[in-house]
Amino acid sequence: MDGNGRWAQKKGAMRIFGHRNAVQSVREVTEACGELGIKYLTLYAFSTENWGRPKEEVEGLMELLVHTLRQEINTLMENQVKLVTIGDIAHLPLNCQENLKWAIEKTKENSGLVLILALSYSGRWEITQAVRSIARDIKAGKISPDLITEETLEQYLATAGIPDPELLIRTSGEMRISNFLLWQIAYTELYITPTLWPDFRKENLYEAIWAYQQRERRFGKTSEQLNPVN
Repeated sequence: MDGNGRWAQKKGAMRIFGHRNAVQSVREVTEACGELGIKYLTLYAFSTENWGRPKEEVEGLMELLVHTLRQEINTLMENQVKLVTIGDIAHLPLNCQENLKWAIEKTKENSGLVLILALSYSGRWEITQAVRSIARDIKAGKISPDLITEETLEQYLATAGIPDPELLIRTSGEMRISNFLLWQIAYTELYITPTLWPDFRKENLYEAIWAYQQRERRFGKTSEQLNPVN
């Protein structure tokens, strides 16, 4: 979800103004995904690298997170949205941690869309944590190094039990991954839009999904293998 700061600057406002207006985009995209029957939506809300931003912006983002959780919890419950988080949550302010735990607990039995917030997250951090956990289990004799497979590593990731993304949408025209789900997006389709995140609405999501539907996902195979001629 990129472009909040630039959106605000274009309007002559402080960057936090862009983050506040981005909440409507989150609301609309989450609602649209639920309506379309999409099972999982992951929002890259705050990266590990974002801790290096100005202190007042970071503090404003943390306050906005708590406010939004409190404001949107009834809507999440009404629409059966289940909230999940990935990332170094222990690094967040205590107030944020407590409100996240509260919202996760409150929505854990919901059976609709799984909304995954990536907070204080980076793909390299996640893989490093997974390797550390695997090393500990090898040392404890729980697993054998010779039996480690890709499926083994996936079980140690923050996204264990969650399918790999089919579509990654990058707003604001940025042409990079920015340390997001590095393992999981090996075969994810990318969609880059120049639209800044605060301007991203349901119609933009529909356009991204339509573009995705026009593509052929081959996973290393040929078109002929996927569509054999009888």
